[in-house]
Amino acid sequence: MRVALTYNLKKKDPLKPADYFSECDSEETINSVVLALRTKGHSVEAIDVEYPALFSYFKKNRVDMVFNIAEGKHGRFRESEVPAVLDYLNIPYTGSDTFSLALALNKTLTKKILRAENIPTPNFQLFVKGDEVLDPDLKFPLIVKPNCEGSAKGINKTNVVNNPGDLQVQVKECIHIYRQEALVEEFIEGKELTVGILENGKTRVLPILEIDFSNCKKSGEYFYSWKMKEFQGNRELGLVPEFHCPARLDKDIEEKVKDVALRTHRAVGCLDISRTDIRLDKFNVPYVLEINPLPGLDPKESNFPIMAYAAGMKYEDLIEAILLSASERKRLN
Repeated sequence: MRVALTYNLKKKDPLKPADYFSECDSEETINSVVLALRTKGHSVEAIDVEYPALFSYFKKNRVDMVFNIAEGKHGRFRESEVPAVLDYLNIPYTGSDTFSLALALNKTLTKKILRAENIPTPNFQLFVKGDEVLDPDLKFPLIVKPNCEGSAKGINKTNVVNNPGDLQVQVKECIHIYRQEALVEEFIEGKELTVGILENGKTRVLPILEIDFSNCKKSGEYFYSWKMKEFQGNRELGLVPEFHCPARLDKDIEEKVKDVALRTHRAVGCLDISRTDIRLDKFNVPYVLEINPLPGLDPKESNFPIMAYAAGMKYEDLIEAILLSASERKRLN
């Protein structure tokens, strides 16, 4: 199969915020996906979406499938940019479509759909200007997040607040820096879990990954903040979470968590692959924090491959499964 890999390369720019390129992929990830596809016998060309003539490239070069890991360039619908071009040119691609990608990147809209589907998600409020009156039903502690960002951009330990004064400061800072609404939601104390869904012939829920931050006290970071994701494994900074896959859960709780993740995947309309982040509270209620239809595929550090390995898959088998799932959808359509 002739495959094009579309991606955004992670860069460093001193004129940009430290987390500006967090969603983009490293050369190691890009090279690993290319090698995996070639190992399975496919012809592959990697295309950076910063390439100035992306539209022209696909008009001039025939491909059987696009393996899409691109986050897009900018804006609240950026993850839909490359799929939109491919849809226009009638070129099949892996992963979710333009609608689901745009929806999942908007945390508030996603949470409204989860509520409509009776899927637990923390109580929340959207702040547009920053001077709105706090919903009296919301209980501290609260966490402030940019409404349309991924990879924990804009989230650090100071975003968890315990009083109205700190809340107002964080909300206004979030709106100012990221130029978008701020999502405020109740911070759920409990186990941090993430669940991968892989569609390869049939919909498969991978072993649940539990992230334990007990060893991260030195850092002051006790949840998946931007710093935790960006510098994970750095002992000097104290960013050394422990991973347990399968998660340390009773069988009935495990099934409940998997069911919530699968229902979230379907409610948002994800295709081929997704990863749902969940907090399990003290009453064992699995609260969905968000869903990522474009989960990281770094073979060493990303959560999704860790779950695939626990399911007995090799990295090249995971990449091939994603490709074949998309290929099967193409055949059926």
